[in-house]
Amino acid sequence: MSTVYAYPTLVGRIEVAVRGASIDGKPLQLSLISRRDQVVALHQIERDDWTEGVLDLEVTLPMDELADGPWSGVTCVAVLSEGATNTRRVTRLTRRRDDTNWRGEVRVRRSHHVERAVLDVSVVGGHGGVDGRVLGTTDTPWVVDLLARTPARQRDPEVLEEDFRDGPQEWLRPFMDVPWLIDTTGDLPTILLNTSFEGLPELLSGARGPLEKATAGLVAAQIAGDAWATMFHSALSDLEFDEDGTPHFPGGWRESVLRAMLPEVLPGLPPAEALAEAHGRRGDGRGWAEIQSRIQVAAGRRGQVPKNLTAAVRAVTRAKEAQR
Repeated sequence: MSTVYAYPTLVGRIEVAVRGASIDGKPLQLSLISRRDQVVALHQIERDDWTEGVLDLEVTLPMDELADGPWSGVTCVAVLSEGATNTRRVTRLTRRRDDTNWRGEVRVRRSHHVERAVLDVSVVGGHGGVDGRVLGTTDTPWVVDLLARTPARQRDPEVLEEDFRDGPQEWLRPFMDVPWLIDTTGDLPTILLNTSFEGLPELLSGARGPLEKATAGLVAAQIAGDAWATMFHSALSDLEFDEDGTPHFPGGWRESVLRAMLPEVLPGLPPAEALAEAHGRRGDGRGWAEIQSRIQVAAGRRGQVPKNLTAAVRAVTRAKEAQR
């Protein structure tokens, strides 16, 4: 189900930049602000007793479109939210007469957040005699990470080796004949490799020769593809909702996975509309089979399955030719 507005909205891009940041009045190192990934790492590794962070925000709007458009009373606001704590803070940005950009300071209270907050920007104005209409939002919001020492949008799943057959984790024993499992119940997804599955650990860690290396690469790609698909389904099952049932991104790694894959699963739709569409199809079954096929393809591409399969086929072909 796509969002349809009963009034005209912005077509141009809304670009957001964090120009600087500080914690309790002390400037944050610029290396902890990634403009490419749009992440700010307010790390608590070296200090966890800070009270407030301040982000220096600059927003560029499609000014020509706004000047020619039918809207009135246009303003720009930054919205900092986190699903884990149900926190939402709105900051009004300002623009000087001789400046084309909107600026402001977004305050991050340490007591209001626990993991990852999402910083979004909305353009609001009036149309048809109604004020407060949302005219546009950022395509990709910034992430304010309170746990990371370095700014990275997507944190990789942890990989653990476990003995499914004779190990201490009793819940794994019914899966003793399975080579790996993806666990999405924790703060980060975990890939569990079954060390009792004959030859798997040795293949992944000690492959020698072109054929073995190509096979190991194919297995690793398959694991990665399975992980992406499992994480996507898990994330889609753990959304946040407004009172009217509108779904919102759940935060943390689940949000990162959804935002990474939705453009491939439902291309051409803005993130919020793609999320609503995927949730709606999953709920009523309409076109869900098609969506699952797209999820499989997107996960396989992200796991680099096609690339590694091609390498494995070529290695086998060369090995056969060498035997002739």
